[in-house]
Amino acid sequence: MKVTTNWIWAVGLSLAFISCNQTETATQTETGQTTETGTTNSNQPADKKEETRTIVFYGNSLTAGYGLEPSQAFPALIQQRLDSLGYKYQVVNAGVSGETTAGGKSRIDWLLKKPLDIFVLELGANDGLRGLDTESTYSNLKTIITKVRDANPDAEIILAGMQLPPSMGQQYTRDFNEVFTRLAKDEKVHLIPFILEGVGGDPELNQNDGIHPTEEGQHILADNVWAVLEPIVKEQQAL
Repeated sequence: MKVTTNWIWAVGLSLAFISCNQTETATQTETGQTTETGTTNSNQPADKKEETRTIVFYGNSLTAGYGLEPSQAFPALIQQRLDSLGYKYQVVNAGVSGETTAGGKSRIDWLLKKPLDIFVLELGANDGLRGLDTESTYSNLKTIITKVRDANPDAEIILAGMQLPPSMGQQYTRDFNEVFTRLAKDEKVHLIPFILEGVGGDPELNQNDGIHPTEEGQHILADNVWAVLEPIVKEQQAL
């Protein structure tokens, strides 16, 4: 990861990224309500009634689209892309600003009351910025994955990787970064190597806090997600 002075400074803001505990208006609230970010495309022939599948984006302020309109967050951009390509999917944005992996673990059972087909897990950044134990982060993420699989055995799971700059300490940074690659290998889930690739540390692509992506930055996040998501969608649509 290319680390810039701005990115190191941003991390120096400590809990600026994780203290945004207000949940975005149209995303998931602390009570567990979720928002479907768009409508599915209906360009299929009348005689081909294809079931609409569900993609759940489960994350923190990056998923919630902190500081932006819900329609500007990357899950909504993914919905737009799916619709434009005629894929029958409904995207659910289950992002909560300030969420840690422990918080995600505590609310996952509520979310799993409804079936899903693809689960995108974007949690861990707030653990890293708080300097939480990396083994606890690993364990929490693994528990979430296990619960999703137990409830939806056929669901595809995507893990969004996160990285920290060296300013957090070389050993901790290394251990944290390895949580995602190790978990993806151990649990055999799809991995987005670094969801903030091309965005983290670039002042032109982040809001004034230097941390949360701008609208343009969210488009890059959507591209990073789509690179891993698209083959899965194509495979499911072919079934």
